[in-house]
Order: sequence, then structure tokens, then C-alpha cells
Amino acid sequence: MKTTILKISILFLLFSLMGAGCEKDEELIWEISPNSESAIIQKEVNGIEFKFCLLNEEGEPTTVFNQGENFSFYFSVTNNSREMLYFYPGYAYSNENEFCRIYNSNNKDEGKPYQVLNVLDIGVGAYPFDPGESYIFEQLWVDLQDSIWSWEKGTYESTQQKPLNKGNYHTEFQYRFQFERPGDNPTLSTDTLKFKINFKIQEK
Repeated sequence: MKTTILKISILFLLFSLMGAGCEKDEELIWEISPNSESAIIQKEVNGIEFKFCLLNEEGEPTTVFNQGENFSFYFSVTNNSREMLYFYPGYAYSNENEFCRIYNSNNKDEGKPYQVLNVLDIGVGAYPFDPGESYIFEQLWVDLQDSIWSWEKGTYESTQQKPLNKGNYHTEFQYRFQFERPGDNPTLSTDTLKFKINFKIQEK
């Protein structure tokens, strides 16, 4: 009888640990949709605040747009800690990652609104991240400018996207954020964080 109770207790403990692990993973997947209470993903980890949303032509966060309406991606990382840090924003420095890439409901790749031309190869010390400071990346989906522009230490150009057709879409990316501390202090880092915005283009 005691052996049976012991086995049941061990099994219960294992299932509890497995459940806790699943909950932890789900907490790192931050997702919103037209049915969500908020149109903004806004979370804080270790004193670092992350904010991701889509903005309409009035600059308001939303997940529902009228057909033909332009919109922009907005992503910010804010240092709410009291620490002086350094932060290399690699999520915006690659053409290969998913940052600002859009897929339709059939998972067809609709592309990105920009392509990265060049990033200066300099150390993380060139990216000071003081308390209260934010790194803000904002980019239009339909960007008709012909000139090259800069953001932080990178240069970019538009991919000349067209307005999206009526339908359901999503944009998502994942990234492990690292923040360097001065001197020999250990690096402040997060687990891999996953952001996903489901949105809709509707008829006017």
C-alpha cells in the first residue's frame, strides 16, 4: 500500500513539474489578435520593457485596418532599471530574421517593408542604454521613399510594398535580448522572447 502511494505521489509530482514547464514556455510567447483586450504587446522582464504593436495612419495601436489604409510597425525596448547598460539591437540588423515580416492566413510570405544595406561593425560600447532610455524602431508597411535612411548604426532602403488585400495576417519574431553591464559584471539577458501580432484587413 505504501509503495502504491509513493508511486502515485511521484507521478503527481512529475506531471506538476511538466505543467509548470509548459506554463513558463507559454508566458514567453506574447500574442495578440483582433479579439484581444489590448492592441499592444507590453511586457517587462528584469527591468526592461518591451512594446510591440501596429499603428494606423493616425498613430493609434490597432489590429484591424481598412483596405488601402497604410500602417506601421512600432517596437520599443526601454530601460526601466536603474542600471547603466549597453544594448546591441540585432533584431533590426538582419534581412534574414522575421522582424517586420508579414504572412497571410495561408502562411504565404508577404515580405518586409525594408531591407538592410549595411551595419557598422563596431563594439557594443557604441550602444549605451541609460536608465529611462528607449530604442524605438518604427517603420511604414507602404514606404514609397526612394532615399536610403539610417537607424542607429544601420542603413536601410524601402522594398516598395503595396497595400495588403482584404484578409487575415500575422507578423511575428523571436529574439534573445542581451544587455551588457560595464566592467566585468555579468551580462543581463532574457530567455528567447516570442512576439506575435495577428491582424485583419477589412473592407471599408
